[in-house]
Amino acid sequence: MAFKIPESVLVVVHTTDLEVLLLERAAQPGFWQSVTGAREPDDPDLAATARRELREETGLTLGTLTDWHLVNRYEIWPQWRSRYAPGVTHNVEHVFGFRVDGQTVATLDPAEHIAQLWLPWREAMAKTFSPTNRDAIRQLPQRAAGRTGC
Repeated sequence: MAFKIPESVLVVVHTTDLEVLLLERAAQPGFWQSVTGAREPDDPDLAATARRELREETGLTLGTLTDWHLVNRYEIWPQWRSRYAPGVTHNVEHVFGFRVDGQTVATLDPAEHIAQLWLPWREAMAKTFSPTNRDAIRQLPQRAAGRTGC
């Protein structure tokens, strides 16, 4: 069995008007999130992981990917720890932004996500279940304006 690498990306997909794309998890209906996913052994770098996850989860390829140089470390939920090597309890998450020209319909993988929603950033921040996702969306206005000292 190949274990997941405890390193992942969080990609906040957004428009220039600061509308944010959220995806509803298939395994946990009611749980909304940005694009996320684990680094795979064949990914040459984290930007490649972010682009792969964007393509797999949304079909989106046209946009501007930006590494926010923001790293979160969090405890892996107990129900998902079996996916990782024995003794692994924490994940390191790298945050990216992906700006698109306007709202677009994502092509969802029904095994992962069952719905999509574009919301103004404040509403998106309130709807997501993940604290690190909320924090990233909270930073979106400053990041989009080029002010990264948040």
